[in-house]
Amino acid sequence: MNEAARDTRGVPSQRRHIEHDLLLAALPHPILVLAEDDRVLYANLAAETFFSLSHGMLKRQKLPDIIAFASPLGALVRQVRKSGATVNEYGVEVDLPRSGTHRLVDVFAGALPEQPGLIVLMLQQRSMAQMIERQLTHRAAARSVSGMAAVLAHEIKNPLSGIRGAAQLLEPGLKDEDRALSQLICTETDRIRDLVDRMEVFGDERPLAAEPVNIHSVLDHVKRLAETGFADGTKIQVDYDPSLPPLSGNRDKLIQAFLNLVKNAAEAIAELREPSGRIMLRTAFRPGMRLAVPGTGARVSLPLMIEVEDNGPGVADELKPHLFDPFVTTKRKGTGLGLALVAKIIGDHGGIIECESVAKRTLFRVLLPLQDTKQKQKRQ
Repeated sequence: MNEAARDTRGVPSQRRHIEHDLLLAALPHPILVLAEDDRVLYANLAAETFFSLSHGMLKRQKLPDIIAFASPLGALVRQVRKSGATVNEYGVEVDLPRSGTHRLVDVFAGALPEQPGLIVLMLQQRSMAQMIERQLTHRAAARSVSGMAAVLAHEIKNPLSGIRGAAQLLEPGLKDEDRALSQLICTETDRIRDLVDRMEVFGDERPLAAEPVNIHSVLDHVKRLAETGFADGTKIQVDYDPSLPPLSGNRDKLIQAFLNLVKNAAEAIAELREPSGRIMLRTAFRPGMRLAVPGTGARVSLPLMIEVEDNGPGVADELKPHLFDPFVTTKRKGTGLGLALVAKIIGDHGGIIECESVAKRTLFRVLLPLQDTKQKQKRQ
């Protein structure tokens, strides 16, 4: 073998390429090498799984063929070609039309120094990491609201009763023009009392009164309530997995949580004022879905997946990280407690909730554990 067939360290080129291929194939992150016309020249094993296409099929495609039209991933590649600099972008939403899936990834893109026309793309999926992070955030938010609710109930409601009573006692002796002011005091104290009543729900730390619940029965009940009330005129579709087993939970609280999600979806669709509004209720069984419990070595299985999807305008990017925090709302007259309450109810059931949102597609995904058959046998 001549010297030209060796690299600078004296390693044969063929052996070097084999080592590189093995290394790239072992990486858990999807990697693509794109030609000047965005044709795929190379894809590692993780990229085959990510795009649901074999290496041979990927090499027959261009990047615009395997991602959704106007995807931000295409814009990042164009930016690298124009500037020649490496680009790191976090939290990029990628729609894959062939598999019908939606992924959230961190993107690392750069040109090859020796061949500037070629672009290397590495995608790092964030879904599982964000799921764990959101789980902790939602539960911490629920605990903070619980403590605040207890203080509000004790320290505010009692003085409010005194203020309202004093205004009522003064009202008969007032002139007509002043009587409106006393009535205003009563109205506003009632409004504050109602808000505190809603906050008291967060302070309820009693153990959940759980029993076997058919989640499809819960969703059907929510669907009927929505269709005869606030979602009248909005098409509500279902896509159920009929093999889904019962879960251990409180039927009334689960109805409250999913009714809130469907109501939010209907109100978001109403903003568009279009007749094509649609809400999808979807269930599925995901046996491989497991999350680590912080502070322990245990892993919790959350195989029951329930999704509420709508084709409304979507959630603003600046609100997404705080969507389940109390007092965060996009509604002009909203209190910002609805989604915080949903997060608390789902957390009380041992589950988690997350949100994915782009224009014309917002999806709330709830993951819940199965009914504990061991506990059930003990009670029997």
